[in-house]
Amino acid sequence: MKAMILAAGFGTRLLPYTRLIPKPLFSMGEKPVLEILIENLIQAGCHEVIINTHHLADQIELFLSRKHFPIPVNVSYEPEILGTGGAIKNVENFWGDLPFMVINSDIITDINFKTIYDFHLNHGFAATLVLTDCTGLNSVSADSAGFIRDFWAPQDPGKNEKPRRFTFTGIQVLDKQILEYLPGGGFYSIIDAYIHMIKNGNKIKAFFATENYWKDIGTPERYRQAVLDRMIPEAFLKAFSQYPLDPVLKTRLKGDGSDRGWFRLESEKKTLILGDHGIYAGKDNCEASAFVKIGQHLHNRGVHVPRIFHENSFSGHVFVEDLGDTLLQKVVLKNPDSNGTRKLYEKITKALCHMWIRGADGFDISWTYQSAHYDRRMILDQECRYFTESFLNGYLGLKIGFEELAGDFNHLADRIAAFTGEGFMHRDFQSRNIMINGTQIYFIDFQAGRLGPIQYDLASLLIDPYTALSKDLQAHLLEFCIHFLNSLMPISPNDFKRGFHYCAVSRNLQILGAFAHLSLIKKKRWFEAYIPQAINTLKNNLYVFFENKEFRRLKYVLEKTH
Repeated sequence: MKAMILAAGFGTRLLPYTRLIPKPLFSMGEKPVLEILIENLIQAGCHEVIINTHHLADQIELFLSRKHFPIPVNVSYEPEILGTGGAIKNVENFWGDLPFMVINSDIITDINFKTIYDFHLNHGFAATLVLTDCTGLNSVSADSAGFIRDFWAPQDPGKNEKPRRFTFTGIQVLDKQILEYLPGGGFYSIIDAYIHMIKNGNKIKAFFATENYWKDIGTPERYRQAVLDRMIPEAFLKAFSQYPLDPVLKTRLKGDGSDRGWFRLESEKKTLILGDHGIYAGKDNCEASAFVKIGQHLHNRGVHVPRIFHENSFSGHVFVEDLGDTLLQKVVLKNPDSNGTRKLYEKITKALCHMWIRGADGFDISWTYQSAHYDRRMILDQECRYFTESFLNGYLGLKIGFEELAGDFNHLADRIAAFTGEGFMHRDFQSRNIMINGTQIYFIDFQAGRLGPIQYDLASLLIDPYTALSKDLQAHLLEFCIHFLNSLMPISPNDFKRGFHYCAVSRNLQILGAFAHLSLIKKKRWFEAYIPQAINTLKNNLYVFFENKEFRRLKYVLEKTH
């Protein structure tokens, strides 16, 4: 058996994702679609494969050059796309005398290719097309004798029309006489050839695979569903050493500030959490990839983060350990001033100190997807400018230019650089990103991690508007952190405190910018309830911990807020 995989298309329905990656190389878990199809052909007894290419052909050729398949895999590059019929005609010298299998490169299926090939060998007609039943795509009519009658427009589901209509799967087996119906030298559709054959009285045999799994991945929605269909069983196998025996129930979890979707998957009382980051859009790095690489690194360093069992960074799907539903925020709000809350925060503070040190050990800055370091530019752009544009101007409508506060902002960036050390920085270390599971604490949402000032995450934890910790408890935890951290590494307590207070200002600016953006732009109005607390915290920090000459312009502007 020889086979051809049709892989020259532009992937127009999958734009913008196919601008940088050709559709045949879209990932399905641990392998791209093209590799899965080649392996299935090999298992079916195929002796040689040829793949036609055009769009981003160099990527497909590079991928094939790095693989070592046990059979020859050839490439037929088309400078101009020839269509399905033209592509088949173009490789007629590759065929040989035996029937030839042709497969679209944008399908995922469990249909056995050997079964199809053997079926074709035994019926004596020139072509076999594999059909399935896919609502919304059914357009091929076939009679009760198993012959294709026509390629019609999609059927109206409200009418009981005969003959029944099916979907062409893109899998076909052809005898060499098909070539007589294919003109050479230009674009031509194989479907046009089949229509011509039928009109001339030549029958085309249908193989019905209506009980098999088949999905065309030609649209983002169908691609993402195909990924989940394949990966969910694999994730349960990796997590629990067995495939789910019962259907997997998928329940959406309550969202937060992120655009990601989170779901609980449950089967036989076993659960996993699915994070959906969206398809890779062609940025230098993507959020899903950062989540996976940083999460695996932290877990390997002994930091308490959820285990990652399975992932597909391209499709944006990540399967992680289910830690329950208890956030630190929920625990604290029940007993805000209790001794138990103080001890819990001390435990979290110790774990945070370990994360600073262990997370930085062996951290690869190429994992980050926003910036490798929390540096001066990030402070000015993503904290200070964000605060000015989103909060002062967007939310309060003050019409204050960034330049008016530039002196204070530059001073802030200078002071943070002067009084902070560098470690692993979570960047969003607050009570909704800390989970309590039994007696254990876990840190989540670490995908924005990078190297940065070790005081920033502590400031984020203590001035967190979601919990509004008392000033006394904040002061106690700052001293507790200094004492504990000093037992792990030498630090200057005075410099640590000064750096902490500057980081608290920077974090507070980011919080207000984020809450304003989420409330106004993302229409997540529940964040608006926390803005007054964040404003009060910022004012308190500026007036209590800094001299009058520091942040004078910023203090003046804040007087306009209520």
